[in-house]
Amino acid sequence: MTVSASPEKLWEIEDVSRYLNVPVQTLYAWRKRHYGPPAGRVGRHLRYDPVIVRAWFAEQTRAA
Repeated sequence: MTVSASPEKLWEIEDVSRYLNVPVQTLYAWRKRHYGPPAGRVGRHLRYDPVIVRAWFAEQTRAA
């Protein structure tokens, strides 16, 4: 488990969708395939650390 000391609030799936400019359903599909930025659960809700989402995106652009 990766823990971040990010001072930003956690993002909801809609926030990640807007940041990556992909539909929410794409994020759910990626999650099923174990792809995409990692999310944690708070109860039944997915939450994303914005620092980790940005790092994941940067890694994808380097690999391309």
